Formats: sequence, C-alpha cells, structure tokens
Amino acid sequence: MRAKSDETEKYSDAIDRMQEGLEAMIELYNDMEEDAPFIDLEEEVLKDLEKAKQIYGEEYVSKKVNTILKEVLTWLDLEEDKKK
Repeated sequence: MRAKSDETEKYSDAIDRMQEGLEAMIELYNDMEEDAPFIDLEEEVLKDLEKAKQIYGEEYVSKKVNTILKEVLTWLDLEEDKKK
C-alpha cells in the first residue's frame, strides 16, 4: 500500500499511541490485586442491602451499617495479646 509521508507519520503516531495504551493496560493488569471481602455476607443479606441502597441511598445505608458494625465490634475482645 502506498502512502504520502504525512499519512505514514499519522499511522506511525497512531501505532505509537496504541502501543502506549497497551503498555498501560498491561501495567494496570500486573498491579491488580484480588478483591477479597472483609466478611462473607449471606446472599440474602447482600440482596437486602442492595434494596435498601435503592430505597434510602448508598450514603444513608452505609452510615447505618457502619454504626451497627461498630457496636457489634465492641462486643468482641480485640486486644492483640489475647489471640486464640
């Protein structure tokens, strides 16, 4: 295929940008870590949380759940020297 010098330069620049994008994607992939949940919630609880977020909004539900979890954690002895 024949091309004018300005067309060749445009293709070369486009290939360079594609290569940079590919390198960025590879770097992102290599830096990824597996997403592990803090706690395994039952499927029914997850569904109810999603419903609550739709009804009341994510910020409100998050605030309520955090408040409850803080209270539950006060019931546990969290001192490091008492590990089981």
